[in-house]
Amino acid sequence: MGGLVPAASLRRTLCPASRLQGGTSLSKAYGVIQRFSEDVDLTYDIRAIAGDLIGDTGTPLPASKSQEKKWSTAIRTRLAKWVTTEVGPRLQHDLEEHGLPATVRVEGDKVFIHYAPLASGTGYVTSAVMLEFGARSTGEPSELRSVHCDAAVHLQGVAFPEATPQVMRAERTFWEEATAIHVFCAQGAFRGGDRFARHWHDVTRLDAAGFADSAIADTALAKAVADHKSIFFAEKHPDGELIDYYAAISGGLRLVPDDGALVKLADDYRHMVEDGLFLDEVESFDALLHRCRAIQEKANAVSTTPRLKPGA
Repeated sequence: MGGLVPAASLRRTLCPASRLQGGTSLSKAYGVIQRFSEDVDLTYDIRAIAGDLIGDTGTPLPASKSQEKKWSTAIRTRLAKWVTTEVGPRLQHDLEEHGLPATVRVEGDKVFIHYAPLASGTGYVTSAVMLEFGARSTGEPSELRSVHCDAAVHLQGVAFPEATPQVMRAERTFWEEATAIHVFCAQGAFRGGDRFARHWHDVTRLDAAGFADSAIADTALAKAVADHKSIFFAEKHPDGELIDYYAAISGGLRLVPDDGALVKLADDYRHMVEDGLFLDEVESFDALLHRCRAIQEKANAVSTTPRLKPGA
């Protein structure tokens, strides 16, 4: 299926308020990773879905925790309704129109495209593509990027469809993933369950492509991510203390977990390798950690200013 029929359908349904993000954007839009991305992450611009909540301030962040709860409840309700009434039916229609052997299932703000696999692995990846929508971010900075079918370079005589979605810039994706890793290192667990080792792989590839350096140099972008996550994705240490995202972007970033969490990470990485998610040469887990440690040291060395806080 190659994701192109759903991509073309989504482009008609979502633009101009949607942003492709996460691993799919790094794989398909930027070409910096060569791994199977089983989920498609999309952001629906908060300014489009909750403009009435934002009001005249133009600031897409609630002013208090109570306001954050009100915004989040309203956004989830609106997003689920839109996905159910607009996105799901559009995708099912396009799949049927092209005669593709796949079905669409909607669960709240998630869409699952179930397909018949040609082969089976260990079960680490299911035979379904999940489109996961969020709407509590602007998805900025973003840019238009061309997306081509992977098979196109191997089948020169076949014309494949193309898409040009709005994509979250790779620099923001670096900080999104790096701060997610930082939280894992602080908690020793990943809220999303398994399949989390991809974040470590992604940041090393972003570094190899030069995006980590430009992201680290962009302190305004780093602060924007910390502002957003401190409000909408507040997390706590095991002892109940809030995790400081501003520390993560100001000299205290952690990309290498302690022993207990390290075992969990190593096991998840092993499952990724065994199930063939990597399409290029696979580095050892020790080599992956070595690269992450170097990125961590580089990011923390650049920050010579006091910790950034809201309004700084």
